[in-house]
Amino acid sequence: MCGIVGFIGKEEAGPILLDGLSRLEYRGYDSAGLAIYGQEQGLQVAKAKGRLKVLSDLTQGGETIHGTVGLGHTRWATHGEPSDVNSHPQVSGDGRFAVVHNGIIENYVEIKEFLERQGVKFISQTDTEVVAQLLEHYYEGDLLDAVMKVLHRIDGAYAFGIICADCPDKLVAVRKDSPLILGHGEGFNLLASDVTAVIKYTREVSYLDDGEVAVLTTDGIQVYDGYLQPVEKELCHVDWEISAAEKGGYEHFMAKEIMEQPEAFRKTVFPRLKEGKVVLDDLSFDAEYLRRMDKLYVIACGSSYHVGMAAKYNLEKLLRKPVEVTLASEFRYCDPIVTENTLVLVISQSGETIDTLAAMREARRLGARVLSIVNVVGSTIARESDDVIYTWAGPEIAVATTKAYSTQLAVTYLIGLYFADLLGTITKTEYDELVSELLLLPTKLEAVLEQRERIQYMASLYFNHPSIFFIGRNLDYAVGMEGSLKLKEISYIHSEAYAAGELKHGTISLIEPGTLVVALASYSPLFEKLMSNVVEVKSRGADVLGLTVESREEAMAKTVDHTIVVPDTHPMLLPSLDVLPLQLFAYYVALQRGCDIDKPRNLAKSVTVE
Repeated sequence: MCGIVGFIGKEEAGPILLDGLSRLEYRGYDSAGLAIYGQEQGLQVAKAKGRLKVLSDLTQGGETIHGTVGLGHTRWATHGEPSDVNSHPQVSGDGRFAVVHNGIIENYVEIKEFLERQGVKFISQTDTEVVAQLLEHYYEGDLLDAVMKVLHRIDGAYAFGIICADCPDKLVAVRKDSPLILGHGEGFNLLASDVTAVIKYTREVSYLDDGEVAVLTTDGIQVYDGYLQPVEKELCHVDWEISAAEKGGYEHFMAKEIMEQPEAFRKTVFPRLKEGKVVLDDLSFDAEYLRRMDKLYVIACGSSYHVGMAAKYNLEKLLRKPVEVTLASEFRYCDPIVTENTLVLVISQSGETIDTLAAMREARRLGARVLSIVNVVGSTIARESDDVIYTWAGPEIAVATTKAYSTQLAVTYLIGLYFADLLGTITKTEYDELVSELLLLPTKLEAVLEQRERIQYMASLYFNHPSIFFIGRNLDYAVGMEGSLKLKEISYIHSEAYAAGELKHGTISLIEPGTLVVALASYSPLFEKLMSNVVEVKSRGADVLGLTVESREEAMAKTVDHTIVVPDTHPMLLPSLDVLPLQLFAYYVALQRGCDIDKPRNLAKSVTVE
């Protein structure tokens, strides 16, 4: 959450900073600000509550604040309500330091009280102002010395961008548990919380590690460790085009990313299928380790957690090993039973989600081996894992994930087949069938997307329902959880997903005439049981929108009000097909309701605070 951009070079910083912030809007924010140093004007700050356009209009696109070094920030409020005063950058009392910050300073109250006893006056409610004021308190002419003293005093998660009026030829960047990247240019350099903010200007980036401090100048970047010893950083070349982070003619990024899923699936899966086999060259697992494995934990948040729920059904079936799916935010606090023979599968789109990162570190502390599925190369989770498989989904801009979910799901299929083959727990016939169906799946995904007009019609029938329920069994239940989440994320309709067999244990009391129930019945082994649950809700007056496979369409249509169908495939792969119509349904419902689809209220793309 929140977005940081910093620039130092020979051009005017304002327009570049605003452009970078515009590419970080997807992260979620409620205010924005700039701090720019000009040789004649000194340190200038402009801040505004609301969308970035308010700040852009205030500064005429950044043209009214002159200077070639500066910081920009989009803030998602944690400490202090959204307001101009609480917006970042925060400035020290003497006007010497400006600070932008992602994260939370956990001991800010203690430090604030200390500074107030020294006579410091605070004007905001933020924890970030504490850092700006503390820099002033420690500053004695040496910028890095002051920064290091501040870092030794504060606790929490943070990514800082710091500018000092006494050192206008430098930008300082600091990171701990919150992502920060460095963009390397010729005659300029940048810092940002996401590569999308710098890709227009440079493709050469490096990633700060926890505890590192970077000093950016026009001519270069020097990185130091916590003892101010120089650190050599590996340069990474970003090879995706800037057009991948643009709408490409679609009204919303979410619509574009839904439609990109067949190609994203191809890019993630096809290079890893060679001569009818799953080949994961980057993994170092062997059959002996997998036989010793006593449990597989899946740790994730949000949609990635729903990927884990689907993976549980498939991995237990394929590997005949116990699989436990745990929310990352709960894992550290449930006293998990982990041994040196426990494998932890961590799933994260950004590779920076703070709850997931903390859970992964706890698992490693307890002796587990960690395999991660992430989309962002060089992210913290990827670097700290024992093994990593990247999804090659490209940048995902809409806050509500679509193609990241689908490619994560695809990787779990590959892992299941790869491990099952090593263990000998799958027959050659079923292995070959699954590989063949994986190759056919993108074409079937495209066939589902061709139904978008029909799904839009369904959305027009049901967009004004105050509460919608999703029911399913087995894999259908797992997919229903994701469909329900998509709907409430972007349309703000109350929605819940239930295991259909639990209806009679309480949930059915919520069904009344006119209630919409989305019934997922594509998993053929449990089709009849699910249909008996459909009869239960129909008898209580529910409208039922059914989702099933083509071979079951006729049977389902006899009972439900409307049906959506997906092509038949191997049962284990059905989640990939089923989720697409649910994503489209959520999108079109939100569109009918006039919601801000790409930037839903109160949500952020990457959650980097607890």
